[in-house]
Amino acid sequence: MRQLDYSKTGFYLKLAQFCKRRNVVPKVREEVARILNRVNKQGDKAIIEYTTKFDHVKLKKNNLRVTQCELNSAAQTLSKDQHKAIKNAINCVKEFHRKSLPQNWKGKNPHGGIVGEVYYPINRVGIYIPGGAVPLVSTVIMTTTLARLAKVSEIAVFTPPRLDGNINSGILTALAINGVEEVYRIGGVMAIGAMAYGTGSVPAVDKIFGPGNAYVFEAKKQVYGNVGLDLLPGPSELMIIADNTARADFIAADLLAQAEHGTGMENIYLITNRKKLINEVRSEIRIQLSDLNNKECIKNVLKDGTLFISVKNFDQAVKIANYVAPEHLELHVDRRYLNPLTKKIINAGAIFMGDYSPTVLGDFAAGPSHVLPTGRTARFMSGLRVTDFYRRSSITQYSRKNLINANSVVQAFSELEKLDAHGRSMRIRFK
Repeated sequence: MRQLDYSKTGFYLKLAQFCKRRNVVPKVREEVARILNRVNKQGDKAIIEYTTKFDHVKLKKNNLRVTQCELNSAAQTLSKDQHKAIKNAINCVKEFHRKSLPQNWKGKNPHGGIVGEVYYPINRVGIYIPGGAVPLVSTVIMTTTLARLAKVSEIAVFTPPRLDGNINSGILTALAINGVEEVYRIGGVMAIGAMAYGTGSVPAVDKIFGPGNAYVFEAKKQVYGNVGLDLLPGPSELMIIADNTARADFIAADLLAQAEHGTGMENIYLITNRKKLINEVRSEIRIQLSDLNNKECIKNVLKDGTLFISVKNFDQAVKIANYVAPEHLELHVDRRYLNPLTKKIINAGAIFMGDYSPTVLGDFAAGPSHVLPTGRTARFMSGLRVTDFYRRSSITQYSRKNLINANSVVQAFSELEKLDAHGRSMRIRFK
């Protein structure tokens, strides 16, 4: 666990270096490019070979896609409580995102012409669900629920197989409840390539959604343009800002929860104006870590991906938060400061306000999607919304009278930009 003091020389240089530790190295970039190139050229053959190499599973072309029988039978392996939890989470996500459904509109502009916007669900989307050591059942809910709400016609889901070649039952159950029938046991860079380029067994999609590890993150960047992207969600991040009212046991538990994702590239931060709290949190981490199942992968994140920062006041904490632009931001501060801080911190994927609003609520159940920007991309990207599953067209309709009102403007711009044909396109309508 590393520690920095805001008042020390070179603070932002050291902070930048910590943030950059997640940057994709050339070796990863080159390997991703090679895999994508082979998937593009060889399709299913490349996917099958790479699945054997990376996932240690031998697949055949005819079993890349999960059968309807597998989808239907998966729910039988889950308990009633697990089944109920999945349905409850889906309902919370629906209720939150229903409020953001876009509306078509029409109105008159200053020329008297009719203008407006029309929204269309994207025809075919591909959704990546991490399913290796940590099968993210919740990600099924945080993505496919929005796609269904937007009435997307075709939803194709991709998730890596387990060693036995099967898919996690929780993932399949959540997909079945949401009515998703097209599911492929394809993971990693191969899945992104299949979505972007298509293969003999997999039709290409129009837009890719979902989080992933550093390789998936890089693959999404490389296929952008061939296909649309939701955002760039990579390994998990959590920043906690705490004052003298904060509880060390709560903070330690929340830091450990995000470190548990297990890729080794997670970044977790604690910013506080009370130095004593840092030692208290360190102690609590040692106590709570002892009985966790995933302690080994957590230890790697604690060693290389954890940063404790001492500040003098909230203004300094705000500056740091806006620089890092964390995926998740928790505010463990006096209630009086919750709203003021959320107004000042403008770069964060999701904000959790108060001691009783842990990030795990956003991971599983609260309603907002947990597919969020990471790696400082929250400076210019937002978390996944239902509108991301739509595309928009503007509409324009003028009468001859409206055209007359706009003619002088068009002619002026035609002269300014030396585009004679543009001006004639208007004038010819008045002959």
